[in-house]
Amino acid sequence: MAGAAPRWATYADLEAVPDSLVAEIVDGVLETHPRPRPLHSIASARLSGELDRPFSRGRGGPGGWIFMIEPELHLGPHVVVPDLAGWRLERLPVIPKTAFVETSPDWVCEILSPSTTRLDRGPKRRIYAEFGVGHLWLLDPANGVLEGFALVGDRWLLLGTVERGGEVVLPPFEAAPFPLDDLFPIEASPPDDPAAPPPAET
Repeated sequence: MAGAAPRWATYADLEAVPDSLVAEIVDGVLETHPRPRPLHSIASARLSGELDRPFSRGRGGPGGWIFMIEPELHLGPHVVVPDLAGWRLERLPVIPKTAFVETSPDWVCEILSPSTTRLDRGPKRRIYAEFGVGHLWLLDPANGVLEGFALVGDRWLLLGTVERGGEVVLPPFEAAPFPLDDLFPIEASPPDDPAAPPPAET
């Protein structure tokens, strides 16, 4: 006797997840992971700020975009929550009144962490391609690396990789470059050791 078909997670399952976790439905499976760590959150906030002025408000850039932090996207049967997403205004001229967005973004950025890398590099990247997201950025704040991809046909083409010390000039936002290091906090210097001897006088 054949076993029962796997049950596809429902939106009610997602709503039952505690607010302390991020919940998604990917390929029918309810996926949960912890809220972002501080390094992750800082990188997300700083990247949003870098893009908002030139590409949303048109200050020092072309404008024409709208950005959202952690939007809930309903892409067919999937419910996914990217760290950042952007739409060209002509594709999202009216802000949805719902708590979710059904129009696929033109750009998505996932900020990698140990609890999300499997999904971000695997099923979610495939879903974004299936639903026509034009550009995907993968930012690894722990290692200081940003990868930029463009959708060509049904496959992702790596356009470039930026490492610490480099300039971010990646589509679709190459019109307003910025230093990658600006996305990461400056590490605080350790406090002075009170037991250490004072510096020698010269």
